[in-house]
Amino acid sequence: MSRSAIVIPSRLASTRFPNKPLVDLCGKPMVQWVWERSVAAGVSDRVIIATPDVEIQRVVLGFGAEVVMTRIDHPSGTDRIAEVSDSVGAEFYINVQGDEPLIDIETIRAVAAAFDDESVEMASVWMRCEEQNVENPAVVKVVTDLVGNALYFSRYALPYARNVRVGLVKQHVGIYGYRKSALDAYREWPQTELELTESLEQLRFLE
Repeated sequence: MSRSAIVIPSRLASTRFPNKPLVDLCGKPMVQWVWERSVAAGVSDRVIIATPDVEIQRVVLGFGAEVVMTRIDHPSGTDRIAEVSDSVGAEFYINVQGDEPLIDIETIRAVAAAFDDESVEMASVWMRCEEQNVENPAVVKVVTDLVGNALYFSRYALPYARNVRVGLVKQHVGIYGYRKSALDAYREWPQTELELTESLEQLRFLE
């Protein structure tokens, strides 16, 4: 069993941008750029693309990556990774979004480093939200406690500045790490009201 596995969930049936994983970016499909960045992070010897689509499988095998075929009906990428965890043994799994071709490899390393603490079951990353993105619902925000634990994620500009804004608006970076036990629990829970309302899968963990 590996200490970690990076899993890149990728599917063609995106509601906002169909066929996005295979769009050509400077001569390579988007999913290949994500895979190459994930390999370059050097935190795992297993970098897997998880997909329900044979078209993606064919392209992925063509550039030499490992691919696992999954069910088509998963409501989220986390649910898809939970399926992969049944056949790929690891202490923890890193979910790198399949539409992040420019993801910083230090971001991937930061998620992996969080699991040096054996009490961590799930981890993610935030960055400073630039002013032009504060009101953008496509940019997810996170509110944390004083030691960095997530209190809530939202597409809304949180926290609301009633008078003068104090502190940063934190932009969530859509990368996750989970221990196997967290994935097993997650897929047994039904989708929650907050998850469905915000369309943010990480809210199922909090709720």
